[in-house]
Amino acid sequence: MFDPASFVWRAVEELRRACGSSGRVLAAVSGGVDSITAAVLVERALGEAVAAVYVDTGFMRSSEGERVREQLRGLLEVELVDRSGRFYESLLGLSEAEEKRRVFREVFYGVMSELIRERGADHLVQGTIRADVVETVGGVKTQHNVLSEELQRRYGVKVIEPLRDLYKHEVREVARYLGIPEAIVSRQPFPGPGLLVRTVGKLTLEKLDLVRKATEVVEEALAGIGASQYFAAVWEHESGSRSEVCLGSGRCVRYRKLGVMATGVRGGKRVYAPVALLEEDPGLGAEELSELAERAGVSRFIALLDEHGEGRYFVSVRAVRTSDFMTADVVRPPEGLLLRTASRLLELGGVRAVGFDITPKPPATIEYE
Repeated sequence: MFDPASFVWRAVEELRRACGSSGRVLAAVSGGVDSITAAVLVERALGEAVAAVYVDTGFMRSSEGERVREQLRGLLEVELVDRSGRFYESLLGLSEAEEKRRVFREVFYGVMSELIRERGADHLVQGTIRADVVETVGGVKTQHNVLSEELQRRYGVKVIEPLRDLYKHEVREVARYLGIPEAIVSRQPFPGPGLLVRTVGKLTLEKLDLVRKATEVVEEALAGIGASQYFAAVWEHESGSRSEVCLGSGRCVRYRKLGVMATGVRGGKRVYAPVALLEEDPGLGAEELSELAERAGVSRFIALLDEHGEGRYFVSVRAVRTSDFMTADVVRPPEGLLLRTASRLLELGGVRAVGFDITPKPPATIEYE
């Protein structure tokens, strides 16, 4: 059984041996439980040698930085640094999921390298956990915070990752032991690249702004359904002609391939394939959906909730439950709640249709990119 007290004691001793008593350490805080737990743990080990910084990449939720700083007041002082313009300059116009993740990582570590030099630090603390490493090494998707020794040399960064061997539920146990506020401990995870990976396909500021608005609607509406993660993703709505795919059992499902690609996982490896739209939820289990996705050559299935003739964007609502983020089951909210949420999303400017993602992990990843 995992013991957070023993883990903290061992980690503090190892950090003191590794970093010594001289020099400064920069802790990258994103607002999620992983990065905050890593920063607080290192601060316990090294004290005033640790400086925590929150970099606004432009892909955060509304007022995220100020919220994080206020929640950590009295526990960890956090400096806010805005580098959104630099991220936009490099990422606007890009479409392919892995390219967006790789460029985000390039810009992120360029910024962090500069901040390390400016503050006279010699190490960077980040909240990498085991699931990040497994997905990157396995080729499913590039997690921006997973750096090989070669990349550490390239970026000129010496990385401290005290949580690298832990899964999410273990990180939460450590966070509670360290006295981190429950609002942070139990808050749903947020990806390192933020809303970038939920602005599916070509990145534009208009679409990103819509993702930010849709995120507020979905997080408010689905807060009580018991999901580990629930969010919105947005892409341009282009649907093709109807097709049909049949399972080995003989049951057939009709669908339309949308004009957007998303990341999935099959056999532990990355799949980058179209998204399929179903006019109704066929009520299939995880194994049947996985077989269906493979036969149809798609990454995931979205059940249509509502549509009208105006607007150019599709909003997909996703809700999953998971303990380790290596696999995930879909949490299906009550139909009335889903339809009310869809109606609110259709009121946002530019939305033409809303759907609910019915695909577990695997064959889909939790995030779309």
